[in-house]
Amino acid sequence: MTALLTDWFSGVLLRRRRRRHFSRHRLIDTLAGQGPAQPPSDQLGRLLMQAASDAPADALARLASHADGLTVAEARRNLRRLGPNEVAHDKPLPWWLHLWHCYANPFNLLLSVLALLSALSGDSKATVVIGVMVVLSTAIRFVQEGRSHRALDSLKTLVSNSATVLRQGVQHDIPLREVVPGDLVVLSAGDMIPADCRVMSARDLFVGQAALTGESLPLEKFAERRGKASAPLEQSNLVFMGTNVVSGAATALVIGTGGKTFFGTLALSASHTESTPNAFQAGVNSVSWLLIRFALVMVPIVLLVNGFTKGDWTEAALFALSVAVGLTPEMLPMIVTTTLAKGAVLLSRKKVVVKRLDAIQNFGAMDVLCTDKTGTLTQDKIALAHKLDAFGQPSSEVLHYAFLNSHYQTGLKNLLDRAVLEHVELPLELKLEQDYRKIDEIPFDFTRRRMSVVVARADGQHQLICKGALEETLAICTLVRRAAQDVPLDGALLAQAQQVAQRLGAEGLRVVAVALKTLPPDQSVYAVADESALTLIGFIAFLDPPKDSAAPALLALAAHGIAVKVLTGDNALVTQRVCRQVGLPGTALLLGPEVDAMDDAALALAVEQHQLFAKLMPMHKERIVRALRANGHVVGFMGDGINDAPALRAADIGISVDSAVDIAKEAADIILLEKSLLVLDDGVVQGRITFCNMLKYIHMTASSNFGNVLSVLVASAFLPFLPMLPLQLLVQNLLYDIAQTGIPFDNVDDELVSKPLQWNPGDIGRFMGFFGPISSLFDLATFALMWWVFDANSVATQSLFQSGWFVVGLLTQTLVVHMLRTPKLPFIESRAAAPLLWLTLAIMAFGLFLPQGPLAGYFRLTPLPPAYFGWLALILFGYCLLTTGMKRFYLRRYGWQ
Repeated sequence: MTALLTDWFSGVLLRRRRRRHFSRHRLIDTLAGQGPAQPPSDQLGRLLMQAASDAPADALARLASHADGLTVAEARRNLRRLGPNEVAHDKPLPWWLHLWHCYANPFNLLLSVLALLSALSGDSKATVVIGVMVVLSTAIRFVQEGRSHRALDSLKTLVSNSATVLRQGVQHDIPLREVVPGDLVVLSAGDMIPADCRVMSARDLFVGQAALTGESLPLEKFAERRGKASAPLEQSNLVFMGTNVVSGAATALVIGTGGKTFFGTLALSASHTESTPNAFQAGVNSVSWLLIRFALVMVPIVLLVNGFTKGDWTEAALFALSVAVGLTPEMLPMIVTTTLAKGAVLLSRKKVVVKRLDAIQNFGAMDVLCTDKTGTLTQDKIALAHKLDAFGQPSSEVLHYAFLNSHYQTGLKNLLDRAVLEHVELPLELKLEQDYRKIDEIPFDFTRRRMSVVVARADGQHQLICKGALEETLAICTLVRRAAQDVPLDGALLAQAQQVAQRLGAEGLRVVAVALKTLPPDQSVYAVADESALTLIGFIAFLDPPKDSAAPALLALAAHGIAVKVLTGDNALVTQRVCRQVGLPGTALLLGPEVDAMDDAALALAVEQHQLFAKLMPMHKERIVRALRANGHVVGFMGDGINDAPALRAADIGISVDSAVDIAKEAADIILLEKSLLVLDDGVVQGRITFCNMLKYIHMTASSNFGNVLSVLVASAFLPFLPMLPLQLLVQNLLYDIAQTGIPFDNVDDELVSKPLQWNPGDIGRFMGFFGPISSLFDLATFALMWWVFDANSVATQSLFQSGWFVVGLLTQTLVVHMLRTPKLPFIESRAAAPLLWLTLAIMAFGLFLPQGPLAGYFRLTPLPPAYFGWLALILFGYCLLTTGMKRFYLRRYGWQ
């Protein structure tokens, strides 16, 4: 039974038996440290190798596709025949199997054993009552888990990734699940590759395959097969589901989808491997182990004491098992499931979608938020503010070349590109289309921080047009255009150009340099090496004003104990100006090159001293996040770009937005439906409310059960009869459990969500040991009352004694829900939510009625004399008074959470 309890507790939160999709970052975690992925099945391997070796026309013919893609009818037919493009993890359970799983936990098994023993001993009443407990426990969990699953399924529809496919030559954006073999998918930077595909055409296509191969550097892919590699993952013209496009563009033919992909076969095998518990799971496990150890010590003592003092070992065993049930938090699965699901639904109403329920705890525990600047602090509505030559004079020529660059590039068009394209009038755009023809492009990457396109003019000359970050673009320029003449870019002219850019940056404008190189028409393929000896044409500057909500949001986050650190690729001047405008100090700023020069120890100090980080590359962001985590912080990272994916995975809680690139959304745990720090702050508070309500249940149950066991031990040692029959103890426990089902819907004091909350098993143990004995004191007072005042001091009058303690025990346990749900004065300074208030009142009323009503004999209870109720009011008043005083002492000395 111990092993069964341990196994159940360790998986209490993770048994979400309706997981429908396999999480990509969970696969990465599973494969971590295991090297490259293992080969796929022989059949899949042969299919992939055949596609790699086929000529493009043969590959299309083999999949009954066409050069312009499938028809809509063909795609629908393939979808019906082959199924959706989903990697199944666990299929939804049928209702009857879900019901069985809700029953099959150690607590219900204990109750079933008790029912069987009661039946064998001829106690039909106990058998019926225990059977009702089992049915209620199973039914409550079945209903609540069903609601939770339906709520999560509805949330999943709010966030979804899509793929761009060609259908009869027309591009369509469709959900990933509708991609079918034979589709031609259009890929660009930031896209998740939706299936296993054969590359049909590619432009400087680089793919990150770390999820499958463990290689940190992206691999270049081509339309033709290169080399003589013998393994599918090594083929230069194959791309795989679960990987992502780092840069470049391509069209690829879908070979396999869903479970018939390399990723799908790995997901199937990895689904049978237990993953390392995260902070939330580890916290629940530690608390569970605390209660298990307590039960393993106390239950045998109860058994021995009652067996030796009463002489009836069968009854002593039944009583000890009843105590074991009372010690275990049998409502934990239902409380946790309901609380998390309710929290997820409430978060969705605040435009925060939770992809993993157990991420809610990390969300509430977050004490450092790392975020980009664009779109979070700024309005994300970039407008072209200036088009200047290298010396600060307005220039339409700069806009001309910037437009050509943005118009012809096929990679990910960012907000800057869109601002340029929207700024150009339509007649001019049509004229440019007539005068130029695209030859090639050199896609953007985060090392060069620039991108180039090559176009052919009407006279046949080729022009390489480069647009990018200031320093990186100036580094490849040797000439500068001045008064329609290209002159050498000497030190003096370079200083003048840099001064113009600095002046724009000081105004809070984002500055992009535009450069040009004219080439002879005898070359059709260009590479990074061709980006040399360019002519600086000028600068385009963009305005992205701060959000009105940014400053209040930063204040709200600070009030909730969250430090905000800005991690951006922008230059220092722009970053400092924007941050000053929203109330962040702009003095202590760390640049990417400085991060490069630091070892881990130096960086660990620097991340605590700095709030602003600029000129960062993706690996810089990841290092900063890891350094903060190593310092003991719970770190959230908010990002929406390709360069944010490593940091999103490195953070405790990855946060993205619904408009983010696919790879960022896939790496995130939380998706915001609105890119706003105010929305994020609302989500953090709701996450803490959810976590607080779970802690309430654990605190209440642990302290109440501890006190009951102490009382049982004392009574068992000195009484000539059992202080309460097993049947009565089980009924009391059932009623108490019902009262607690309102906890997930309870209110939480503002003070309890004003700072980050983390699991602290030591605090729970201290809480249990501090408040548990309080109820034992009043139990002892009840024992004395029943023994000496009401003469319930013999085996003949034991029913009166048991009835008196039954009522006191139930009422004090129910009152503890209100006494310990808040550090404030209950009912006056802090009121419970209506569901919890009415449930506890109903249970207390039923507890008072039970010994006096027609069911008393059924439960072997005796009507209590009228004088008892005066004493009862005095005991309950004293209990509330002492608990309130001890709460204040505990709060001053230890704090509440």
